[in-house]
Amino acid sequence: MSSTNSPIRILIVDDHPLLREGLSSLIAGQSDMMLVAEAENGEQALQSFRNHLPDITLMDVQMPTMNGIDAITAIRAEFPAARIIVLTTYKGDTQALRAIKAGASGYLLKSMLRKELVETIRSVHAGRRRIAADIATEMAEHVADDELTARECDVLRLVASGNANKEVAARMGISEETVKTHMKNVLTKLGARDRTHAVVVAVKRGIIDI
Repeated sequence: MSSTNSPIRILIVDDHPLLREGLSSLIAGQSDMMLVAEAENGEQALQSFRNHLPDITLMDVQMPTMNGIDAITAIRAEFPAARIIVLTTYKGDTQALRAIKAGASGYLLKSMLRKELVETIRSVHAGRRRIAADIATEMAEHVADDELTARECDVLRLVASGNANKEVAARMGISEETVKTHMKNVLTKLGARDRTHAVVVAVKRGIIDI
């Protein structure tokens, strides 16, 4: 990791070449920053971190092989002092909370990169935590909400795929009545009107992916 007067050494992790190229250009324009490596997925990110020990890692969430949350967990398990900034297109508070719990120091929407990335990198490098304002607001709004259980999330994913209760029950090896109970709990916890609304809310908040 760099000394006080050295450039901030940065690792970019994203499966989209154009996004990596854009980030690289932004970093190249800063005299106090230097790109040391790029990776396309979480497994490559872990290996690149081991090889280069960057000061800051810019981490996408949705990637093949190993996603960003799992990569953060793996990196922080080996390198507890790692400073990682999540870059995502998703505003969901649940996903942001997962990232922070995994050890991320920053959480930034990709739509904000040109405006906020450079200062976010400097802020996190200085030891501060940085979360986009609208995401922080969304997290605060749901801080007292009951979380969906793993089972409830599984049921909701199957519902989101278009499965009726009978099909969900068959695939999960549970009764239809149990599926109905899980869905009733899901609707209550998400404040949803019906199954479709529950899926919309869950996707928006980053609880499930479809």
